Amino acid sequence: MTDHSTTHDAEEDIRNRDIKIYVNGEIVHRDAAKVSVYDSGFMLGDGIWEGMRLYGGVWAFFDEHMDRFFGSCKTIAMDVGMDRAGIAEALRQTAAANGMTDDVHCRLMLTRGIKDKPFQHPALSTSGPTLVIIMEHSKPVNRLQSAGISLATVPQVRGLPNSQDPKLNSHSKLNCIIACLQAEAAGADEGLMLDPRGFVNTTNACNFFIVRGGAVWTSTGDYCMNGVTRQKVIDLCRANGIPVFEKNFSLYEAYSADEAFLTGTFGAQTPVATIDGKPIGDGDRPVTARLQTLYKALIADHVAAKTAR
Repeated sequence: MTDHSTTHDAEEDIRNRDIKIYVNGEIVHRDAAKVSVYDSGFMLGDGIWEGMRLYGGVWAFFDEHMDRFFGSCKTIAMDVGMDRAGIAEALRQTAAANGMTDDVHCRLMLTRGIKDKPFQHPALSTSGPTLVIIMEHSKPVNRLQSAGISLATVPQVRGLPNSQDPKLNSHSKLNCIIACLQAEAAGADEGLMLDPRGFVNTTNACNFFIVRGGAVWTSTGDYCMNGVTRQKVIDLCRANGIPVFEKNFSLYEAYSADEAFLTGTFGAQTPVATIDGKPIGDGDRPVTARLQTLYKALIADHVAAKTAR
């Protein structure tokens, strides 16, 4: 099998072999962390999750992540079982149990809980939600910043909001997994997904941006997860005189772009080297580099403001 890079490639850290995981109020060694086979998340993908990153003891943009998390849970009528302060305390406890303060990635997962019977109806989940927090020592590899990532346009499209709204960060990720498999079969690292009308939308794992004539373009956001990092990049462009557009565009504009990059909580901004085997630009990425610098400064300011309180 061909080796592939992903935007979630991290440096190996042996400390992750002994991490402790939060499961419904208990913090246990990863080998002892279990959920029931009757859990609605395992059985049906009935759950919501968030990916967050710890910088200097501060969860970056916690409020924005919680806006999305609680909004998604409300949308699917799933009781979180605690408020934002409760989530923050669970995160604090888990980080403390692992001695973690920096270069940490967290996956916060909530499902509708254990079902009385192995069937679909949400009312069969009567025991309350299942909350799991996985934190890993996780630092992105450096090689992608110079080499970039390869994308392949895939036949799997992002769905309509009235089928399964892609703005929901749900456990039901099969749509994206199929896109990832299609990209791998095409020899690429990740899949570039189109929307139902054929416009460029997002990848199977990250939000997608191009740069043309010094201006930054991304999709309208109608058919993709509206990532926290995506919005921060848009805000940084607006605050620093970089033209930015949320608009429909086709593969023509993507193939002939000067630069392209992906955004996500883990990798921040990851350059794109090729799309469908076509090199993007001439290898020079001044706008991407500037946004990376601005984003690092934004994180530093955010951490400093939170720790000063």
